[in-house]
Amino acid sequence: MGFSGAAFAKADCTAHPKSEWMKESDAKAQLEAQGYKIRKFKVDGNCYEIYGHDKNGKKVEIYYDTKTLAVVKSEVE
Repeated sequence: MGFSGAAFAKADCTAHPKSEWMKESDAKAQLEAQGYKIRKFKVDGNCYEIYGHDKNGKKVEIYYDTKTLAVVKSEVE
């Protein structure tokens, strides 16, 4: 079962000025340190979004706040 755009609605992240966003490289490094294997990392509106696997090997799609890296929405398969 894959992720479907219709089944997984876009996240509603807080709009922060781009000057306050965490650097993408820092965000990736923090997430990888938490055990995520990131297949795709992208900006989606005001969110950072990752596709990949968690430390248990489960497929994930997670939206993060661009300033705090707090999880806004997640789906684990």
